[in-house]
Amino acid sequence: SLVFLGSHDSFSFYIDEASPVGPEQPETVQNFVSVFGTVAKKLMRKWLATQTMNFTSQLGAGIRYFDLRISTKPRDPDNELYFAHGLFSAKVKEGLEEISAFLTEHPKEVVFLDFNHFYGMQKCHHEKLVQMLGDTYGNKMCPAIFAHEVSLQYLWEKEHQVLVFYHSPVAVEVAFLWPGQMMPAPWANTTDTEKLIQFLQASITERRKKGSFFISQVVLTPKASTVVKGVASGLRETITERALPAMMEWVRAQKAGESGVNIITADFVELGDFISTVIKLNYSLDEGEDDTT
Repeated sequence: SLVFLGSHDSFSFYIDEASPVGPEQPETVQNFVSVFGTVAKKLMRKWLATQTMNFTSQLGAGIRYFDLRISTKPRDPDNELYFAHGLFSAKVKEGLEEISAFLTEHPKEVVFLDFNHFYGMQKCHHEKLVQMLGDTYGNKMCPAIFAHEVSLQYLWEKEHQVLVFYHSPVAVEVAFLWPGQMMPAPWANTTDTEKLIQFLQASITERRKKGSFFISQVVLTPKASTVVKGVASGLRETITERALPAMMEWVRAQKAGESGVNIITADFVELGDFISTVIKLNYSLDEGEDDTT
């Protein structure tokens, strides 16, 4: 069982300060922006953009799991789909094509696309997204089967490179969509590093009862008071960099394999030696163990 690298809010590098506020944001945020305009959005971006690399750079660095949140824009005549996290980000079509170009160049690479939040989406928007996935990846997508049956060898033989997880009942009707519950991603929702580590450890213990893929989110979530205090510095300086040594210590202590970690996600994946440390966990696998994902 290999360990894969993932990024939290993968598309947030592309967040556009000129965009409207996402429909899922609370009224307080909507009001803040309507009063303070561009200044408010610039500050919001410092807290909402959890990545500083685009998709191509993330793929080049070794990221193989993408955390994707999709939204329509209010009153958008083109009915376009966007990645979104508080503010709108890139068009979904462009992001999917960027990943596809990398896969075409690297036929042995496999990625996990996890569509886990949908905002302002009707049935027609889901149909549009499913069509877009079919058009972009075609046979590169692996149809949903049992998680334990998926090995790299199997994927290479079938020339599959993409596993799409879709957290909506729509998944049941489409062969190439894996149901969201096969990619659980328990969320600690804390600013406290110690609580995060305890949560991650407890989640790993639970993991293998589920017989699915599994995400360990090494991610601290700011409270409103944290944002107010560090409003001009942003997430990276206020929280992520400060907590990095303790988080990395936990990552280094993990094991690959059936009872170990599977996919590890973080904010600002390029910080410290996060990427090389996660990749190294795979070296601890016994030579004889298989390469199931």
